[in-house]
Amino acid sequence: MLRKFRLIAILLLISLLGPTWVFWMAEHGNNPRIETFGDVLWWWFVSSTTVGYGDIAPVTVYGRLAGVVTIVIGVYCYTNFITITADSLHGLTNQHRLGTAQVTARDHVIICEYTAFADELIQALPHYPELARREVVIVTDLVQVQPYPQHHFVRGVPISPAAQRQAAIEFAAFIFVFANIRFVDPDLKTLHTAARVRQLAPKAKIFVELNDPAHELARHLGDNVAILSSREMLGSVMRDRTIDLSAHIARV
Repeated sequence: MLRKFRLIAILLLISLLGPTWVFWMAEHGNNPRIETFGDVLWWWFVSSTTVGYGDIAPVTVYGRLAGVVTIVIGVYCYTNFITITADSLHGLTNQHRLGTAQVTARDHVIICEYTAFADELIQALPHYPELARREVVIVTDLVQVQPYPQHHFVRGVPISPAAQRQAAIEFAAFIFVFANIRFVDPDLKTLHTAARVRQLAPKAKIFVELNDPAHELARHLGDNVAILSSREMLGSVMRDRTIDLSAHIARV
């Protein structure tokens, strides 16, 4: 984008220096409308923007050629400037929706992977005073656009350092890592993600979903990590129509 703006600036500078000098040399003394070089600059401005104010018009061949060059460069530069600016504004307004905006939240809740259980958690957040009033960040590459307009969205693989930094993971208070069943062994992937999360956010309270809560590698996660059983969560959803995290939140 900067290269495009630089090209536009260079072309406008060439148009300002070249055609104005030719116009001045050709029209001064022949055109009664041209008394000072300021008149030439005014003509260049209205011509390059294709406004065509009409108070100054060339009367010589070289003056008209200078006008043609000025108008052609002006049309190219200003139309491209408007297009680039519009695209930039559109991109800025869509950063949050597309998950490319930097999160600036503090003491927030991060949800790694947008799965069915993650969605159940989002619905249950208002029932837990520890979580209810905190900003929420969803980090996933399973959806293309922001699933909840009221929550932050980072589009990326949760284990990615870039996605974690974008989610401001080092400032998070609660982090939930959900299993992604598209992997052959989802528990290994989940544990790997949780281990990296714990390194970047050692003070956060971390909750990790595992199909096998007794996984031998889970003990390496530390004391501030709560293991969520996939089977138990499904049982609570079917029984109570919501995820029951009260015991885990009180223990961590």
